[in-house]
Amino acid sequence: MERQVRLRRVYDDPSSDDGTRVLVDRVWPRGLTKAAVHLDEWMKDIAPSTPLRRWYGHRPERFTEFRDRYLVEIRDTRPAAALDRLRELARTRTVTLLTATRDVEHSQAAVLGDLLRDGRAARDPAPQAPGSTPRRRRVNVGRPPRTDAQGARA
Repeated sequence: MERQVRLRRVYDDPSSDDGTRVLVDRVWPRGLTKAAVHLDEWMKDIAPSTPLRRWYGHRPERFTEFRDRYLVEIRDTRPAAALDRLRELARTRTVTLLTATRDVEHSQAAVLGDLLRDGRAARDPAPQAPGSTPRRRRVNVGRPPRTDAQGARA
């Protein structure tokens, strides 16, 4: 069953087929009252961090890198829990992700919509790029182990 996930601007009039309406912005949209939005949930924790949002600046030429950086941020505990909640909602009903940005297709809502539609695990939202190798944990970072005069570890 394909998940019904819709993307809309929060400024658009609500539709009867929106299902559960979820705002995925960190900042409340300008000029709107909570009553006017007809919102079911506001998930601030799933929104991109302020530094990432400011770096991106909604410049479409940066969207691919924004998406990659955002997918890394979603792995953190609070955003991952919010993504789990979104997945739970999308399993049983239509979910409409709302954002204030003008270019919805180049927003965090678009990234989240893709994640919800394809059903990847919440803790591993960013697949490995083809040809890349997973990062390995470095061992013995810093000074080499101390040894005595015969070369045995001290």
